[in-house]
This record gives sequence, structure tokens and C-alpha cells, in this order.
Amino acid sequence: SDREVLRHRPRRGLAQPDDPPPCPPADRPTPALDLADVRGQVEARKALEVAAAGGHHLSLVGLPGAGKSLLASRLPGLLPDLNDEDALEVTAIRSVAGMLPGTDLVRRPPFEAPHHSASAAAVIGGGQGSRVRVGAITLAHRGVLFLDETPEFARHVLDALRQPLEEGQVRVSRSELSVLLPARFQLVIAANPCPCGRGLDGDDAACSCSPLQRRRYAARLSGPIADRIDLRLPIRRPTIADLGEPGESTSVVAPRVRAARERAAARWKAAGLPWRVNGDVPGPVLRRDWLADDRGMAMMRRALSGGGLSMRGADRVLRVAWTLADLAGHPTPVCEDVARAMALRGPDPS
Repeated sequence: SDREVLRHRPRRGLAQPDDPPPCPPADRPTPALDLADVRGQVEARKALEVAAAGGHHLSLVGLPGAGKSLLASRLPGLLPDLNDEDALEVTAIRSVAGMLPGTDLVRRPPFEAPHHSASAAAVIGGGQGSRVRVGAITLAHRGVLFLDETPEFARHVLDALRQPLEEGQVRVSRSELSVLLPARFQLVIAANPCPCGRGLDGDDAACSCSPLQRRRYAARLSGPIADRIDLRLPIRRPTIADLGEPGESTSVVAPRVRAARERAAARWKAAGLPWRVNGDVPGPVLRRDWLADDRGMAMMRRALSGGGLSMRGADRVLRVAWTLADLAGHPTPVCEDVARAMALRGPDPS
């Protein structure tokens, strides 16, 4: 029950009980999905590492069967275990939802992947009368929300993600009550390049969609979601040669992610700022006090003046550059970090 979950919260100034032990590790009945299962996709694996290290939202657009879902499902395994406070929150949420498998605190970040036919109540939360159901975005709190076939979700469902993406919480209002639910998640969206799924990077010979159909399809990814995506990556099917190419396993990449997160958290804490991951830092804060080195900023200014980068895009490039710097151990983003961040960002949509 919720009361049993709350008994695990340490009380300031009091000795901890011997039974049960405080903050016990969660059981792991099934092994974590391994990043080594993803063959080829060197750029995509690196983008996944960057997303995990900085808490950045990620967009994967590619042909059917290219591995978008495979990549997204490996992201939670790269994330560090939840700290005591986050574990208590996630455990309480799953207890309220009737999804708590045992009595231990949930230590691993959750992964939620609602179907594109899911209703707004199933994704955002809702219910009837005085009974409120938590949605997928609350179940994904402190973890990953994966929206496969994102353009197929109802537009009002996607638009309803605006508040939780900005505030980390969602207000569910009914005639009899209004409830504020936690919803701070990392978003991964996946989509085909067009309705028929065969057109990528101007391969019109394979695509049977009209230009109007392609524009309408792309427009479904615009607006509140696209504006908040830091990393945008085209995913192509691996070649036969790629399938034999071994990649790093989760056990190799996860320590790098953890070290980068620790660097970021220490930096923001030392500055007296409330954020723990780079993906949460607002653009105005970065532009005011946390710039890249001179060469890196000169590169961004050239991209801005040439129209290849918008001001909003520049904020996101700078945010990702800090994560790349944390992964590389640089005290400040250098020109190479900025260039890499621009490549991971991709061109701003017109």
C-alpha cells in the first residue's frame, strides 16, 4: 500500500529500522536490454549515449525496420539507478496505479510505450468523477516515454504534452476535483519519413507519397513536441556489413553516462542552480553564463547569420554541447563539441 511505501522514507534524526532495510535494491527479474544488440547504427548509438548523459529528448526518423524501437528500448539501460528520493516517487506512483511488483523500491528508470491509438486519458491521465487514473506520462516519471509512430497519435494528445514537457507535471481536472501529477520524463519519438514509409533524404523513386501528403505528415511532428527536441537523427537500415559489426555493450556505455551526469550535477550544484541534467537547463541561462569557448561560439554565430540555425536551435545546440563536453571531460564545450552538437541537432525545419 502507499502507507507501506512511505514507511521507507528516512526520518531526519532517527535511526533507521533494521527490518526492512532502508532503500532496498529492487529485484530485477529480467535482464536489461543490451545496447550491443544494436548492430551498425554507429551514429544512432552515439546519439543514444548523448541523450542518456544529458537527459535530452530524442527524435528518430527512419524507414520501417531500421531499428528505431530497438534503439529506444535500450535507453533506460543506459540511465543510472534512481536515487532515494526519485525511487520513492516512482514506487509510490506504481503503487497507486496497482503496478508495484513487490515491496522493494523501484530503482530502475521506468519505460512506457503507449500505442498510437491510446486515448488522452491513457497517455495524459484522467478518469471519471472522483476517480483519477494516472497516464503513461506519469508512469514514465523519472524514466523514458517512447512514442512510436508519433504522427499517428491524435493531435490533441500530442498537444497535451506541452505542459508536462515544460513543467515536469500535469494537472488532471475533472468536475469534482483537480489533481497535480508528477510527469518529468525523457521523451523519445519515432516516425517514418512519410506515410508510405519508404522516402528518406529525397529518395523519391522509392516513395509513393505526393508532396502534399509528405508535408501534412511532417506537420504532425511540428509544434509543441518538435520545439522541445534536442537531438534529431535520421535512421537508415544497416547494411550487410554493418550487421557483423560489434558495438559497445550497455555495461561499457552506462559508466560513461553516469560519469557525465555526475559532472553536470556537480557543476549546476556548485553554481547554486536547481538542475541535475543539461537537458533541463533553460536556454537563456546558458546564453547568459554558460557559453562554449570562443571558437565554438564563433561557429554558432556563423550558423545563425547564415540561416542554418535558429535562436531556439542555438539554445539546444549549446545544451547538447555541454553534454558532449561532460562525456569528453572538457571543462567548457570546445569547437568540436559544438560541431558535433550541430550535427546531432540536424537542420531546423522550415
